[in-house]
Amino acid sequence: MKNIYEVRASNKIKSFVVVVFFFLFVSITVWVLSQAIGLYMGYEPGGLGYVGLALIISGISSFISYWYSDKIVLSISGARVANSYEDRLFTSVVDNLSIGAGISKPKLYVIEDSAPNAFATGRDPKHAVVCVTTGLLQKMNRSELEGVIAHELTHIINFDIRLMSVVSVMVGLVALLGDWFFRVRFFGGGRSRDREDNQLGTIMMVLGIIFAIVSPIIATLIQLAISRRREFMADAGGVTLTRHPQGLISALKKISADHEPLEAANKATAHLYIANPFKDKVGGTVGWFSKLFNTHPLIEERIKTLQKMA
Repeated sequence: MKNIYEVRASNKIKSFVVVVFFFLFVSITVWVLSQAIGLYMGYEPGGLGYVGLALIISGISSFISYWYSDKIVLSISGARVANSYEDRLFTSVVDNLSIGAGISKPKLYVIEDSAPNAFATGRDPKHAVVCVTTGLLQKMNRSELEGVIAHELTHIINFDIRLMSVVSVMVGLVALLGDWFFRVRFFGGGRSRDREDNQLGTIMMVLGIIFAIVSPIIATLIQLAISRRREFMADAGGVTLTRHPQGLISALKKISADHEPLEAANKATAHLYIANPFKDKVGGTVGWFSKLFNTHPLIEERIKTLQKMA
């Protein structure tokens, strides 16, 4: 049986490997697509101007989402400010755990929905938000609520929102370059068809087509893998704060057993929650394949990992 620190260290290493692989993949993809666009358009530098433009567009959209993430998500979710009297258990748990974690107390919000769930957002610990549903507050005891809140505070401590914003920029960059390659290729009336007659030009164009088709899908899959790995890290970090794995294990079991979908959630905000708010159920071969497209690891897998620390 591994202790808390061993599991947390293992999760950090695995997360680091996935992130490094992602950035290497994006770098290679950007180089191939920029070269292919450049050869087709007749630019010796390899079309790096397109890379810069794609990075600017993707960066601006992701920056706006990152900077105003808390306001956007809370508005979409219809959340209200937590009341220190009505939601005193929630505020008390956050107060205690924030002190234990050595961070500023985040802003607290509540979604009026009977489905148990929670999320954290905000660009850094000083501008963080923790939001829970009324269903979570009603169905969890204090130990279980502490496990959930500790998980969300770990997301804040680990700057997961910032990391996923950077990853989103990279995915957007790959998607834009792939789209532009096809537009230039089929609608641009290229100026360098003579270049395509040489062997290098032909190879680069074939690689460009392959990467333009495959790379956005692979980039998205890696992005989801990073998201799932951060959930494992938040679980381990939450246990480090509470020193009580059973609290989070019990909470995840209750959330998994509750089949009511969260009406306030949508595809844009689903990845933020501690568990899939749509309560999708899949199995068999299709289930295994669909896991690649999940923002969260299966709760059964998370519980098995936590039980190793119990």
